[in-house]
Amino acid sequence: MPSNSATFVAGLTSAALATVAFLTFQASASAPADLARPQRSGAPAKVAKAPRDKDHPAALPAGSGFGARVVYSLDDDRVWLVRADGGVKRTFKVAPGSVDPLPGNYAVTSRAAAITGTDGTPIEHVVRFTTANDVTIGFSAALDGSLPEPDPTVKTGGIRQTVADGDAMWDFATIGQAVVVVP
Repeated sequence: MPSNSATFVAGLTSAALATVAFLTFQASASAPADLARPQRSGAPAKVAKAPRDKDHPAALPAGSGFGARVVYSLDDDRVWLVRADGGVKRTFKVAPGSVDPLPGNYAVTSRAAAITGTDGTPIEHVVRFTTANDVTIGFSAALDGSLPEPDPTVKTGGIRQTVADGDAMWDFATIGQAVVVVP
């Protein structure tokens, strides 16, 4: 007979998985049918870019959601860690992989403290949130501090950040944390 703590942990795990599944369904159900995959090759996306504050280019994009969330801008290669009250806790530039996620709402699905990236670079604080074209997409920090340009000949979904920014992301983006991708 399982112990009470084992039953409790199993119940919490089931509830967390159900919540992530529900949020994933909700995000996919609300995505427009004509949502085009953005291309780094210069092909225009079908999703309108939210207006940006020209005087403050690092300002949080309008229409990027509510509550605590990670906001990732494909066009600006920038991330915002947003508190529950809507205030920006931290913002920083990133180096995207060669495969982009579609704009939309996601949730952190898995994390890894340290692994080797698809490019062979040792990375830490991996925070994954979706898959696109059979490539896992997530944030990570290279242990050597590198922020490489994406290699179009290799399918990579790692969105690289500095080690300090990776530490901040790791502390902020736990399993189930909302991730909003904007054009």
